[in-house]
Amino acid sequence: MAFEGFQLSQVEVGEVSLRVRHGGSGPPVLLLHGYPQTHMMWAHVAEGLARDHTVICPDLRGYGGSSLPPSQPDHSQSSKRAMARDAVALMQHFGFERFAVAGHDRGGRVAYRLALDHPQAVSRVAILDIIPTGEIWARADRRFALGYWHWPFLAQPAPLPERLIGADPEWFFFDGEFPDARRTFRGEALADYVAAAKKASVIHAMCEDYRAGAGHDRKLDEEDKAASRKIACPVLVLWGGKGAVAAWYDPLEVWRGWASNLTGQALDCGHFIPEEKPAETLALLGGFFAEGL
Repeated sequence: MAFEGFQLSQVEVGEVSLRVRHGGSGPPVLLLHGYPQTHMMWAHVAEGLARDHTVICPDLRGYGGSSLPPSQPDHSQSSKRAMARDAVALMQHFGFERFAVAGHDRGGRVAYRLALDHPQAVSRVAILDIIPTGEIWARADRRFALGYWHWPFLAQPAPLPERLIGADPEWFFFDGEFPDARRTFRGEALADYVAAAKKASVIHAMCEDYRAGAGHDRKLDEEDKAASRKIACPVLVLWGGKGAVAAWYDPLEVWRGWASNLTGQALDCGHFIPEEKPAETLALLGGFFAEGL
């Protein structure tokens, strides 16, 4: 059984209700998942970290078993700024004003926005297999259009992507978009992802996430970059050596524009680092978080 020793609960944080697993004891660590997943992606890493940390793993707003407020014209209800506010409120619910955070994919975008917007709350941040949203859109080219086609597709006005995905969401997410998904995602985690992806509300939330990324989130990044605002705490960047981030960018070079205290490395895998290389991910995150103790 995944998340052995963890408790599953529903936590109200302002305008949303988040499905959350928490366990362990010690200094707090928040783990944020990516698309099209839920907190279940962290199962093996979370169990290891829980030996030395209190580990808290929510579903992002709108994903999995978490709720989403009504959509706004600018999609700000799905912005990473809004999700960062959720994270601060969630950790305060568990009694933590300051904590470490790791985020993969969309969760990585929440993690760096959290560190920028709430520097007093974040002691360390690990960011897995992304570069900033604003940098993605500024560097968009033919490779991006073909390789990350879901970015502009999901960002199309409603209900275009929702209706097309809704015709067969399991095939879209776990066969069409990610052909290796059934080898990468397994057991309880895959079942949880599939169950969530079949909900019309979750499909809409994921589209809203990408709509926010194409507009609201991108503008926030551009404002921060223009103001030379950087992440104050130590930053660890990890990326899959066989994935698009490694092929298209120099991740450390990009992130140096956003963080002064920066380390990072590639892992011998694709995009879904915690599920492809759980032991290696645990070792790297555990070491990074231990440096802050």
